[in-house]
Amino acid sequence: MLSARRVIFWQAAAVVCAIALAVTLSHFFPVVSFIAALQERVMSWGVWAAICYPLLFAACNILLLPGGILAVGGGFFFGLWWGFLIVLAGNVIATATSFALSRFVARRWFREKLSRNPMLRSLGPAVERESWKIILLSQLHPLFPTSLLNYFYGLTRIRFATYMLWASIGRIPGLFFYAYIGTLGQFAVRIMRGKSYPRIVEYWIWGGAFITTVLLVVVLSRVAYRAIQASAAGTSDQTRNNHLQHGMLSQ
Repeated sequence: MLSARRVIFWQAAAVVCAIALAVTLSHFFPVVSFIAALQERVMSWGVWAAICYPLLFAACNILLLPGGILAVGGGFFFGLWWGFLIVLAGNVIATATSFALSRFVARRWFREKLSRNPMLRSLGPAVERESWKIILLSQLHPLFPTSLLNYFYGLTRIRFATYMLWASIGRIPGLFFYAYIGTLGQFAVRIMRGKSYPRIVEYWIWGGAFITTVLLVVVLSRVAYRAIQASAAGTSDQTRNNHLQHGMLSQ
């Protein structure tokens, strides 16, 4: 399995490549003007933008579509803090909807589909043993498909309120990271259009904050992965011991 560090590295590399591609294309096409016009169009919707955007983000998560671009777009269109809160609201809506669908609407269908996933099967015993800890840690780690996890946890015995609390907390670092990337993109567009002239120290602040955020996500991801592995190993050992004890008693 790929390490969390490698996954985050490739995600950051993809962002850098996308920025480089946009800069290159801007020399031949009005890419910056188009992006700026799109941002102004979204902001012109006012309160409707803040209502529709989290619903769109939630729909992508419920349908298991990639939501990272929309998470970055939250920071780009609405700024760091508002963008983060709007995307977090969309994530909460998606989490509640997916969990409810799995538990109350189509439980048998989801059980048949998700039982084929080896990663989710390995989480099952650990969830029964550690409950909220595994919920939090699995949301922190980038290797686990968080949208799919909403359906998976709906099949367990975890309470709805417990899952909503710890799943939302676990998604905060990742969503903040995406919103911060979007905010950097917003600054870049303003600079390229000549509407902002940052000082050198501001570049250092933005770069330092970005590196700090990346390191924080990497550290949290590694801690989460090790804890999940340890919990799964402990659960398998306990199951093995129970089988041995049962065999000895039956003899």
